Amino acid sequence: MTKTEAITLLGGSVAKAAEAIGINSQAISQWPTELPARLADRVQAALWRMQQAEQPAPAGQEAA
Repeated sequence: MTKTEAITLLGGSVAKAAEAIGINSQAISQWPTELPARLADRVQAALWRMQQAEQPAPAGQEAA
């Protein structure tokens, strides 16, 4: 995964991507063009959390 792809997936801006992952924008500016596995994994985890937040909780259950 590239840095550009990650930013796009996480909202389209460095600020939104940083917020989704829980880091500051300056940290993203230091990412390499091709993300190592540890950073790609953080992006995937943030995407999963974003997807979970968008789904309504099943009847009788509260959202986490």
